[in-house]
Amino acid sequence: MLDDATIDALRAAMLSRHGAGPGRVRFVRAPYRVCPLGAHIDHQLGTVTAMAIDRGVSLAFVPSGSADVRLASMAYPGEIRFRTDAIPPKQAGDWGNYARGAAMALARRYRVAQGLLGMTGGDLAEVGLSSSASVGLAYLLALEASNDLDVPPQENILMDQVIENEYLGLNNGILDQAAILLSLRDQLTVIDCREFARAAVSGQRSTAPDMPPGTSRLPRPDTMPPFAVLLAVSGITRSIVSTDYNCRVAECAEAARILLDAAGRPGTEPRLGLLTRGEYEAHHGALSGAPAKRAAHFFTEMRRVELGQAAWRHGDLDAFGQLVSESGHSSIVNYECGCGPLIDLYEILIRQEGVYGARFSGAGFRGCCLALVDPPAADQIIAATSRNYAARHPDLAERARYILCQSDDGARLL
Repeated sequence: MLDDATIDALRAAMLSRHGAGPGRVRFVRAPYRVCPLGAHIDHQLGTVTAMAIDRGVSLAFVPSGSADVRLASMAYPGEIRFRTDAIPPKQAGDWGNYARGAAMALARRYRVAQGLLGMTGGDLAEVGLSSSASVGLAYLLALEASNDLDVPPQENILMDQVIENEYLGLNNGILDQAAILLSLRDQLTVIDCREFARAAVSGQRSTAPDMPPGTSRLPRPDTMPPFAVLLAVSGITRSIVSTDYNCRVAECAEAARILLDAAGRPGTEPRLGLLTRGEYEAHHGALSGAPAKRAAHFFTEMRRVELGQAAWRHGDLDAFGQLVSESGHSSIVNYECGCGPLIDLYEILIRQEGVYGARFSGAGFRGCCLALVDPPAADQIIAATSRNYAARHPDLAERARYILCQSDDGARLL
């Protein structure tokens, strides 16, 4: 949701910084996302579930009238300047990398003659809610609008992945991008990353303009009890590229290579999603150490996604939430992510009355936990979690936050 106060603040900032009158300013809202089930498997071509939430990135912009891009932020100092016909390389630690990466990705496919003047605002950045993908999509949508480009969702998902894979060096899949772009309020977005990738390679287009191949949405059944998404922010922030994220991706690839060789398919792209469950069960004895654990997480998580979709369709929030908590446990034990404070948050949350399920949000190396909670119990859950977490980590308690969210629509021009 983009409230009136945020719109007014961005308009005033655009007038002060860029001289842009209120009538000229356009807005992009790119929400953050949560992934109830499907943790750490999108980059292995697994199937994942997601929801956009009512927190995110806002971008006010006007076309610049030239190839110039000038951007300021309500959260970060300085001004970003570059031209769409001379995009500079990544600059370490610079918040303008997302804008430059977006211009680079878009220019590979389309003519980007028009730059923009912009002002960004947002909340909860850098806590494991896919803020980088949200920012990237916001810049893509603004640049496309400034250049009168009509870009299908499938291409925007792939271009936002290019920003992160190639420009920023993060070897992630399409979960974040697809969830942020495709989600609708009160619906569960389901993304079959293997089918999406197959269609992208073959050039297949979906018959539904707003839903690329391999993607679908499950409406929330009337029989499902109400719930809210509680974000328990640990107080720890750390850049995801500098964590063990890419190392885990490499370990998954090693597990896939060993299993594919054992299954008589050497030379196949080493992704766990290209193996059947039967092949895994027949050959998992060939694995040991970290690759064995990563493969165990992948195939059990795929099963949880399958069961979770059935529970959602039946409105069984108890069963769905239990699967979410089991996903969190496997992320700790088999995927081996999550720092001590974040694991403590997870364990505190799953013991609270009124919590249907909980797990890490994002890669789990820093950031926050998400919990699906019974709304009337939310205040009590927050108070108990805050008290218990502060007792374990008094050094982080002052920076810890607890935010109740609802599902929301995906990224869009307003």
